[in-house]
Amino acid sequence: MTVDPAVLKELGNLRNRLPELCGSVLATADGMVVAHDAHGIEPDSLAALAAAHLALARRFAHAVNHGELRESVVECDGGYITSYTAGPNALLTLVTSGGANLALVHLEARRAVRRLMKLLVLEPAAPRPEIPMQAGPPTPLARRTPMATLQNTIRGR
Repeated sequence: MTVDPAVLKELGNLRNRLPELCGSVLATADGMVVAHDAHGIEPDSLAALAAAHLALARRFAHAVNHGELRESVVECDGGYITSYTAGPNALLTLVTSGGANLALVHLEARRAVRRLMKLLVLEPAAPRPEIPMQAGPPTPLARRTPMATLQNTIRGR
C-alpha cells in the first residue's frame, strides 16, 4: 500500500509538537495500518488492539446513550494511550510517556485528525451481496440423527 507523503508528514509533525510522543499509528477501523511513526512499538499489533478497543469503546458509548465515540484514553503507569476516531473508518492512536501534558496531547491530536481526515480517502466497506429470498414456504432445517439411533450396519459396526 502506498502512503500519501502528506499523511506521513502530519505524523512527523505531531511527533515534533509532542516531545513525549513515543509513537503514533493511523489505522483503519478493522485494524489495518495506514501509516505510522512508531519507533520501538509494533504498529501492526497496536493497530489491531486499537481497533478492538475502539469497537468496545463505541459499544460503551452507545450503551449509555452518549452518541458517537470521538476518543478514548487509557492511563497506564508509564504513560497514556489515546485513540481518536478519524471518520467512521479510521482511527489515530498515540502512545505518550507519563510526563505528557494530556490536554496538549488532546489539542494536537484533534487538530491532526481534522487534517488527516482531509487527506484520507479510505475505501468504504464493500456492500454485502444481496441474498435472494426464497419463494414459497421456508425449507425446514436439517435434523441431525444421533449416532446411537442408527442401525449398526450404517454406523460401520
